[in-house]
Amino acid sequence: MAITVAVPKETAAGEKRVALVPDVVSRLVKSGVRVNVEKGAGEAAYYTDEAYRSAGAEIAEYRSKLFSTADILLSVQPPLPDEMEWMKEGAIVIGFMNPGRNIDGARKMKEKKLSAFALELVPRITRAQSMDALSSQSTIGGYKAALLAADYLPRLLPMLTTAAGTIRPAKVLVLGAGVAGLMAIATSRRLGAMVEAYDVRRAAGEQVRSLGAKFLELQIDAEAAGGYARELTPEEKVKEQAMVNDAVSQADAVITTANIPGRKAPKLVTKDMVEKMKPGSVIIDLAAETGGNCELTRAGETIVYNGITIAGPVNLPGQIPFHASQMYAKNLQSFLELLIDRKGDLVGSFDDEILKGSAFVQGGEIRHQQTRELAEGKK
Repeated sequence: MAITVAVPKETAAGEKRVALVPDVVSRLVKSGVRVNVEKGAGEAAYYTDEAYRSAGAEIAEYRSKLFSTADILLSVQPPLPDEMEWMKEGAIVIGFMNPGRNIDGARKMKEKKLSAFALELVPRITRAQSMDALSSQSTIGGYKAALLAADYLPRLLPMLTTAAGTIRPAKVLVLGAGVAGLMAIATSRRLGAMVEAYDVRRAAGEQVRSLGAKFLELQIDAEAAGGYARELTPEEKVKEQAMVNDAVSQADAVITTANIPGRKAPKLVTKDMVEKMKPGSVIIDLAAETGGNCELTRAGETIVYNGITIAGPVNLPGQIPFHASQMYAKNLQSFLELLIDRKGDLVGSFDDEILKGSAFVQGGEIRHQQTRELAEGKK
């Protein structure tokens, strides 16, 4: 009997993405998988029910039936505990699981003897790159952050030479040169801004410079014996922080991207630093959902403090749902290839290192240590 994969309509506030898009549904159906999609699941991302039907999916009218018949449930946000009550024992849930925060959900999965894989926990290894939903969605977030900075700024980003005079380019500072940061750099550069970037990892400097931005670093010889880097001395760390503080004060827009799954975001921009920024400057904080990189950030709000606009957007990928869903769906397709064998059956064990690394709950046992300890009241 064919495996049934179910795709519910996302119900979290502001969530417009959908777990599968018609193109990926078509590939799954051709491989022998049965796909059920809840009515209207893709509407907010501009994928119609008719497009899903044409791809071979069945459209489910009732949410409870969709959940109850699923062998594998694919979602963007984790399903609600009450919804998991409908699921059959042994079913699998795949999506973002909010490890360390989704305690009630983990308890319900344990009670129902479900298995769940958290895409946030997919190991960062070469073989798992096609499944790395954090990176695919961070790409979207970094792009949107640069557009928000341009929108909030009371000045133009590019240099313009006109009959009315020359306009100097705006200066954008990106703190953190991971996936989101690099996309923010690239987009800001395309918009014509002068871009500087900082990251504690000096190896990121090469990627930053390849995008045409300036990488902030002190001229310190930090090489130790054997070619390894030594830790900076306390004096060097003070100098490095002063360098970053100075860059923040001179920037027209600061985009912060330091986000660590399952942990609170590190504070990179203090209140004192904000007070030294020029009036009209902007901060776009991509870590707002986990506490913010700026001391003054409020998640889901945009405030003005001392003439500085501080935006704490949540779920930026959800604001570009068409392509965010497309990329996410391909991540899920790759992940499913680890769970479904060539005969169209579930694999006999979850011993693959990617499956083991991303296991949130397995067979009714909470595998994510922090979540397990919180669920058991040990923290």
